[in-house]
Amino acid sequence: MSLLEKLKMKYPIIQAPMAGVTTPEMVVESANAGILGSIGAGYLSAEVTRAFIKKVKEATTKPFAVNLFVPNDVDTTKEELEDAYNVLKPYRKKLMIPDEGALLSTSDIDAQIDVIIEEDVKVCSFTFGLPTDDIVKKLQQHGIYTIGTATTVGEAILVQEHGLDAVVMQGEEAGGHRGSFIDPEELVSLHDLLKGVRGKVTIPVIAAGGIATKEQIQAALEAGAEVVQIGTAFLVSEESGAPEIHKQQILKAEEDITALTKVYSGKLARGIENDFMIFMEGNKIAPYPYQNDLTMSIRRRAQELDIYSLMAMWAGRNLHLVEAGSVQEIVDHLTK
Repeated sequence: MSLLEKLKMKYPIIQAPMAGVTTPEMVVESANAGILGSIGAGYLSAEVTRAFIKKVKEATTKPFAVNLFVPNDVDTTKEELEDAYNVLKPYRKKLMIPDEGALLSTSDIDAQIDVIIEEDVKVCSFTFGLPTDDIVKKLQQHGIYTIGTATTVGEAILVQEHGLDAVVMQGEEAGGHRGSFIDPEELVSLHDLLKGVRGKVTIPVIAAGGIATKEQIQAALEAGAEVVQIGTAFLVSEESGAPEIHKQQILKAEEDITALTKVYSGKLARGIENDFMIFMEGNKIAPYPYQNDLTMSIRRRAQELDIYSLMAMWAGRNLHLVEAGSVQEIVDHLTK
């Protein structure tokens, strides 16, 4: 049975699970349009994850995925965190944010797994590493399809050896965070990834990274992918929770204006290059996820005030090829 049939999709497209901007409406409309909708639950608690799932289930009976972030062991000190926090003082002052410290995040993945099983979600995907053997077995025992994320051929082989059912091959063109989990990080194009996994990976391959047109979808399928995963094209949709100024910066782009940076979260990610990315480069930053926690108040206030020079505006390299519209209109544009 093909991946398309297994996941009951009309078209070989997965709406990328974009944590922070994916809304229940985006997931529902994706499912109803014949593609696989995905909940980006990486930053959510188990309770909020359940509420999100229930909203989707109230509006569609079609399958959808939930994406989780695999927690990483972080080696840092209180002094390093304080140094990284202090570097951000000028930005907090500019935005009139009280100097009250930052709440550091913790992972709720085990409780989220229980929620996914209890709510009978059909697909669970993972980013930033490999889930434990117990998690994989637990999900598969309940008939839940599991998907890993890889940015190199070596990572893809590990995803397969770990027993997951499919793998997302994320090319360096992709917007948002890199799913890398082996050091040193490598930047490999989607074309080279798809070429590299031939004969080495037998589980279904999902192509991701810079896919924004029908022709690019076809090229990925011809290169060996069974399905593609698309983010930026849906980030600008009417149902997206991205700030309007973020959408407009993408839609008015006439060429690739993105760059890779760690300054927002401590993990390498691709977004529209802005002043914060340029001026923070070379400064002390905390490792992921703590840098993400330290910059959260800055990003939120900048969003409230429409100061895009300080916002994290994730986007893939082919952002200039996407078009505005509803999820249904974007799916039609990509498939018809």
